[in-house]
Amino acid sequence: MKALVKAEPAPGLTYTEVAEPEAGPGEVRIRVTLTSICGTDLHIHRWDHWAQTTIPTPMVVGHEFTGVIESLGDGVEGLHVGQRVSGEGHITCGHCRNCRGGRREFCHNHLSLGVSRPGAFAELLVLPAANVFPLPDHISDEVAAILDPLGNAVHTALRFRMVGEDVLVTGAGPIGVMATAIAKHVGARHVVVTDVNPYRLDMAARMGAERVVDVRTEDLDTVTADLGMTEGFDVGLEMSGAEGGITQLLHAMNNGGRVALLGLPPDRVTLDVDELIIKGLTVAGIYGRRIFETWYTMAAMLQSGLDVSPVITHRFDAADADDAFATMSSGRCGKVLMSWT
Repeated sequence: MKALVKAEPAPGLTYTEVAEPEAGPGEVRIRVTLTSICGTDLHIHRWDHWAQTTIPTPMVVGHEFTGVIESLGDGVEGLHVGQRVSGEGHITCGHCRNCRGGRREFCHNHLSLGVSRPGAFAELLVLPAANVFPLPDHISDEVAAILDPLGNAVHTALRFRMVGEDVLVTGAGPIGVMATAIAKHVGARHVVVTDVNPYRLDMAARMGAERVVDVRTEDLDTVTADLGMTEGFDVGLEMSGAEGGITQLLHAMNNGGRVALLGLPPDRVTLDVDELIIKGLTVAGIYGRRIFETWYTMAAMLQSGLDVSPVITHRFDAADADDAFATMSSGRCGKVLMSWT
């Protein structure tokens, strides 16, 4: 089969032939139709320090996908051949304390699809049946291909109550933009988004942000004054992973505010801990999705009118993966899809 492979410990990916995987007991083989490029895939493509210390080679990469079940391994129940599916990319052990306690997202022994286990950038994918998410009819194939990052956005945005609250989103990447749409969907009052990328700030505005702020040229305090906000933001969603974004968010929070951190900094950052303490901020780290609570929540929101389809901006054939990754690297895009059919 054709697949996109990190073939050697060097920058780039190779579109090549690899052996077809077979579904073992408790597994499902999926014919992949669409995949989406994640920031993690960019790290692997660039072969940065994280990738060099994390990714074994050769490795089929990718973890955001839509597909159709082609075959079932022994013992699989509740799924059927021909069913449209997506899937959770964190493969958990099932036996650690967190897994046994119903908190699979905190599994100490999990494997990651396309990182430590062969991934979805391929014509065929094998996944444990427990990780397969059957798709309801109201979710299109394209939106299904971005359910993984949408789940990140849902998990982050819904960590704290938002109804009637003022929300600051630092970082207008695709997940930050989707979190913006979620905040408006669930009833936030003002939603303000900051970034340094005009293309993505424009996307955030189209997805529901009341104000977008290019922090290179505009002052956030001026924007909040224009909105009549005198005490700061109630909820902060940090999506950038940039030290400047984190610092700005903490400074802009109301006393007693709540902060959800999703963006992963590339290096250690320096925080003003006094601000955390004196303001009495509640801070939550967010990793992945709640398995499968987040998946059912986002499916319900998509059914009730949440529209994240505008975040999908570019589409390529898998054979044109070099062009797809160049587009993703440019920053002038939202989510970039690749077709495998």
